[in-house]
Amino acid sequence: MTDYRKILMLRSMGCSQREMERNKIASRETSKTVFEAADRLGICWPLDDDITNADLERLLFPDKYKNACLYVEPDYQYIHRELAKPGVTLTLLWEEYRSKCYEAGKTPYMSTQFGDKYRKWARVTKATMRIQHKPGDAIQVDWAGDTIPIYDSVTGQQSSAYLFVAVLPCSYYAYTEACGDMKTENWLNCHVHAFNYFGGVARLLIPDNCKTATSSNTRYDTVVNRSYQELADYYGTAIVPARVRSPKDKSSAEASVRFAETWIIAALRDRKFFSLQEVNEAVAEKLEELNSREFQQRTGTRRSAYLEEEQAYMLPLPTAPFEAAVWSVAKVPNDYLISDGRNKYSVPYNLIGEKVDIRVTKNLVEVYYHGSRVASHRRLQTLQRDPLVKLEHMPEAHQKYLTYNEDDFKVWAMSVGPQTEQVVAFFLESGKAPEQGYKACASLTKLGERYGKERLENACARVLAYGTTPSIRNISSILKSKLDAKSKASTAKERSSNTNRYGITRGASYFANGGEHE
Repeated sequence: MTDYRKILMLRSMGCSQREMERNKIASRETSKTVFEAADRLGICWPLDDDITNADLERLLFPDKYKNACLYVEPDYQYIHRELAKPGVTLTLLWEEYRSKCYEAGKTPYMSTQFGDKYRKWARVTKATMRIQHKPGDAIQVDWAGDTIPIYDSVTGQQSSAYLFVAVLPCSYYAYTEACGDMKTENWLNCHVHAFNYFGGVARLLIPDNCKTATSSNTRYDTVVNRSYQELADYYGTAIVPARVRSPKDKSSAEASVRFAETWIIAALRDRKFFSLQEVNEAVAEKLEELNSREFQQRTGTRRSAYLEEEQAYMLPLPTAPFEAAVWSVAKVPNDYLISDGRNKYSVPYNLIGEKVDIRVTKNLVEVYYHGSRVASHRRLQTLQRDPLVKLEHMPEAHQKYLTYNEDDFKVWAMSVGPQTEQVVAFFLESGKAPEQGYKACASLTKLGERYGKERLENACARVLAYGTTPSIRNISSILKSKLDAKSKASTAKERSSNTNRYGITRGASYFANGGEHE
C-alpha cells in the first residue's frame, strides 16, 4: 500500500513530487493525485498516530471502495454540515443513515463505528470545530495572565491594564478589552461589550472560576455571583463555569488567551502607554489583526468562520442596553449608613444590626432587605465628605435635630418663662457657634415635655440662683429631686441671698427707693 502518511509528512517539509520519485517514495503521478485529494478535503500534516494509511486511502479515494466495501460509507461532509444545526446529534444522523441503507438494501455501520469514523474524518480534515461545540452554543471568557503596563505621564509611576478575553470556541472568533482592574463592574461591562461586538449571545457562558463569576464551585454545587447571574438572565444565556482543575472545559478560551497574549500583549511590548484609552485603542487594532489572521490548518479566518458558519445561530441582543449592577452584602452599622465603596448612603434606622443586600449601578444605589427594596439613592459620581441621608431614614430625634435653629429655641423659651430664656441664651452663646448649644437646648425641651413648663421654669430659676453656668445635668437633678417645688418666695429669697453673696445682681427691691443715696 502507498505510504500516504509519509507523502503528506514530506510534503509538509517542502519535498517536491520529483524528489519523492527520486527517493522511491511514490511516483510523481501518485504524489500529484494524493496532493490534489488532500487539498480538496483539507487533509494536511500532522496527523494523529492512530490514522493509518488504510484510513487515509478511504478518505482520499472513497470511490475506490464503494463497490468493494460491504458497508455503506457515510457522507462525512453532510454529517458535518448537519451537526451545525440546533438539536442535531450524531445519534439522530446515524438513525437517518441506517434507515436510508435499509431502504436501499445495503448494510450500514453500527452506531459506534459511525461515530468513530466521523470523528476520525473530522480529525484528519481538521474539521474539529463542531465536534465539541456547535455554532452559537458557547462563549468562553477569562482574564489573560499577563498585563500591559501604563505609565503616569507626570510621576512615571507604573500601573497595570488587565486583558479580558471572550472566545467563541466554534469559530474561534475573539473579543478583547483592557481594564484598570478585574473587579465585578469591569467584568460585567466587558461581557456587554463582547456581546455587542459579536452582534449576539451564545446559549452558554463558560467562565473560569474567578471571584467575579462564582462565589463557590465544588464537586457538588456551584454558586454563581448574583451580579453575573443577573446579566445572564437579562441576555437569556446560562452560566456553566468550568470545572476546577479541568482545563479541557475551557481549552478554546485558554488557547485564545495564550494567542491573545502573544499577538496582542507581546506584540505591544515595545510601546509605552500613558492611559487606559491608549491601551484599548492599540488592543482594538491588534484584535482586528488577530481575527483577520489566516488559520494555519484550515482555510479562512476567525472572522470569516464566524460570519459564514456561526453568526446565524447566535441569540439576538435585547433592544435596551444592559446596565451592569454590582451586588454586595453588608451589616447596617449604628449610623445606619452603607457604602458603595466610595461614598455613604442612608438606610432606615430600624435596620441597624441587620444584613442587607446592596445593588450598585452606574447611577443608582439600591438597598434590599429580605428581597424588598428599602432604600434608593442616586449614586454620587465624585467623592463627598458628607453622606447622602434621607430624612425618613432617621429616628424622630435625629429628624428633629436637622430642623433645629436658634430662633425656634428662643421662641420656645419665651413660651416657658424668663428663667428658661436666660438658660437657653446661655447655651446658645457659650460656644463659638450657636449650633454647639443645640443639643443642650434640645435636651431642655425634652425636660419641659416630661415635667411641664412650670416645673422647668422653677428649676431654671433655682439653678440660676446658685451660679452663672447652668447645665442640663443640674436642671435634671433639680427636677428629679423635686427641689423646684419650693415656694416662689423661698426661691426668690434664696436667689436674693445668693445674689448678694456672689454679687451677680442687686435685684429690683434695691432700686425701689432709688438705690443708695450719698
